[in-house]
Amino acid sequence: MVSILMIIGGAALVLWGADRLTDGAVALAERMRIPQLVIGLTIVALGTSAPEFCVSLVSALKGTADLAVGNVVGSNVFNTMLIVGVAAMVAPMSILPLTVKRDIPLSVVASVALAAMVLMDGNLSRLDAALLFAGFCGFMWLTLRDAKSNGAEEQPEASRGYSVVKAVGFLLLGLACLVLGSNLFVDGATDIAQQLGVSEAVIGLTIVAGGTSLPELATSVVAARKGNSGIAIGNVLGSNVMNILLILGGAGLICPMAVEGITMVDFAMLTGSVLLLWLFCRTKFTVARWEGAVLASLFLGYMAWLVVNSI
Repeated sequence: MVSILMIIGGAALVLWGADRLTDGAVALAERMRIPQLVIGLTIVALGTSAPEFCVSLVSALKGTADLAVGNVVGSNVFNTMLIVGVAAMVAPMSILPLTVKRDIPLSVVASVALAAMVLMDGNLSRLDAALLFAGFCGFMWLTLRDAKSNGAEEQPEASRGYSVVKAVGFLLLGLACLVLGSNLFVDGATDIAQQLGVSEAVIGLTIVAGGTSLPELATSVVAARKGNSGIAIGNVLGSNVMNILLILGGAGLICPMAVEGITMVDFAMLTGSVLLLWLFCRTKFTVARWEGAVLASLFLGYMAWLVVNSI
């Protein structure tokens, strides 16, 4: 029970901290007259990835690399299959052409690169992490370039006229909550894995991944109901690319990881889910309700397979 409370409390702190960190960073950036476009595509986007990054980094530093990699692999499968699947069942999702031409192929390339690096020698070395992080820098450059050429500005949350002191205070408070919450979350998840005799990889692929991806699920379902599905699915896939390139790239640069519990089946689901979504999206740039049901059903089957094989 204590471990479960640690997971719930840690997740709440991480998510609340990510919001405060983003609010403070956006307000500070606006005070410095940084363009809205740059704020939306960098600070706000990075803020939404902060929970996964902190959980993965703390896991790596604590020597639980399977939890760190499982968090990212599980989050991406969760995003691609369950979030898109449920959102499409709520309302068929229209896909932006740019998502099909750029975001999905990049997600496939990032997934294949991660699988190759880990399966080759069972490690995510600093060299591997550096290559992933370089890919993230290229992805950000490409995103900013395309956004400027298309004139599409992503608006961040309003700063509400924060003073510099208040903005810095929110930034520091958010960072503190992220660090504390991540430690609680990882310790609780590790304790449960040990008590149940379940591997850290399975906990990372299920509980940890689901916990850090719940905000995206709620956001995407609401967006689908309001008819903003094109933007929602683009954000989900952009998050997948950042999860691999930024989170594992950044965490691996700080602390190289020896990965043992993430199997070829997990990496096959990671890559296969994106390829299947790509196939669905190429038909009239739409994910229909039945296609969403297929994605969600495959996700539930994968979760069941993980649970059965962990017993």
